[in-house]
Amino acid sequence: MTTNALSPLALRPLPERGLLRATGAALAAGAYLLCLPWDLRNRTEAPGALQEVTPVTGAGVAALAAVLLLLAASLGACDRLAWTIPLIAAPPVVLLYVSLSTHAAPDASPWPLAWAFFALLIVGGATGAALAGRAVGRWRAGRARP
Repeated sequence: MTTNALSPLALRPLPERGLLRATGAALAAGAYLLCLPWDLRNRTEAPGALQEVTPVTGAGVAALAAVLLLLAASLGACDRLAWTIPLIAAPPVVLLYVSLSTHAAPDASPWPLAWAFFALLIVGGATGAALAGRAVGRWRAGRARP
């Protein structure tokens, strides 16, 4: 079972590859929605304040990072690196864009810069984890040969 679960996706049938890739994208989106719930009411802490109330916590951000890194590393170990960004990094980046764009913006809103920074951070982290997973997968495959 473990050998099959960690075998390269290129050796598997096309429907199984598609199902595993769709599962990875759904897990990445689900992790974002679970770890960073967003409050669509966008209310301020007090009347006239600029700070909004947010349900985002440091623990939620750390949990999301851990899940995305694990997903990217496992995908990098058994699939091509080109799939990492659209499957693991894109769903949270798109959901973050939707979340930030729902906020009523003051005249000089910094959310586009914040989104670009976090998008680059997510894409870079997922790519790095996929590269590490790929290296571990190659090392494991080299050790398995007699």
